[in-house]
Amino acid sequence: MADKKAVNQGYDYLLLVPSLLLLGLGLVIIYSASSSLAEYRLGDSYYFLKKQALFCLIGLGLMILAKNIPTNLYKKLVYPALFLSFALLALLFVPSLGAKVGGSSRWLRFAGLSFQPSELAKLSLALYLAYSMAKQGPNMSRFSIGFLPHVLVVGGFMSLILLQPDLGTSVIIGCWVLILLFVGGAKLFQLFTAVLLFMPIVLWLISQADYRMKRWSAFLNPWEDPEGLGFQIIHSFLAIGSGGIFGVGLGNSKQKLFYLPEPHTDFIFSVVAEELGLVGLTVIVVLFGVLITRGIKIALNANDLYSSYLAMGISCFLGLQVLINMGVVMGLLPTKGLTLPLISYGGSSLVISLLSIGILLNISAKR
Repeated sequence: MADKKAVNQGYDYLLLVPSLLLLGLGLVIIYSASSSLAEYRLGDSYYFLKKQALFCLIGLGLMILAKNIPTNLYKKLVYPALFLSFALLALLFVPSLGAKVGGSSRWLRFAGLSFQPSELAKLSLALYLAYSMAKQGPNMSRFSIGFLPHVLVVGGFMSLILLQPDLGTSVIIGCWVLILLFVGGAKLFQLFTAVLLFMPIVLWLISQADYRMKRWSAFLNPWEDPEGLGFQIIHSFLAIGSGGIFGVGLGNSKQKLFYLPEPHTDFIFSVVAEELGLVGLTVIVVLFGVLITRGIKIALNANDLYSSYLAMGISCFLGLQVLINMGVVMGLLPTKGLTLPLISYGGSSLVISLLSIGILLNISAKR
């Protein structure tokens, strides 16, 4: 009876309201950032808005479903989801299925639809790590039980993502899993050793690819090649600087007019800064802050270890994505094609983000 009462609790509005506000703001900003580009390329200024609205409906449906299904079902889906994600990542290397964009095979395309398997892989790994760490319990401090098996499983996924190639996402997943292992009880010595071994490999991989070295150089000094690799980040600076306190007004951005490449995706935060100014940026940062801190609080107050780890995993990954996207836009981190959750255009990212928030709502209702 107690479990049934917990299941029937309502929505956590401190989590739901910021999510819906960010979603609504995202639709408005996507139209503002993409209308000129869509009109020029496709003859329809509403093209990206209509597609994102469809993704919103799908994501909201999955969010409601995830909020209302029994939590035990997540445990049953751990290994099927893990194997499915791994298989989809492997299918990227099948020429007829994997679509190359900008030299990387990150998208599966079938019957006119496209999907980014790495987005599903993030959620699948969160489900797996939560299940496995909760199962190991106090044994998480043991290297052969709590550390090594989890690193090997996640390393397999990182290797497939790295082969796309996508070093940035692999590094982010690596950092994220170390945070979760720390939360789960792995020894600090093991985590520091992993970092010391991980960093030289990352540096070596950067040195082995000319485009990565150029991207790193552009991060250190974008003005060295202002018409080339530094072009995007310089125009991001111009957008942020020209926005001032209150912005130039919604729809009045100049940098979105073919200066910022794909302004509705990775660099949408720059358009927000230009059009809505510091006030608009502050609103979005506060909304994300409420969402992430609420997710962490849900993890701390969860009624079982599995739910706690799952909520923490989802919250940490959303938080990492937000911090990294904003850091890239402001020139604090090297350029990385990572969307701003709930704001940037992109169906895979949006649907998985809303599904993840639905899981958080589910855990919150059962506290």
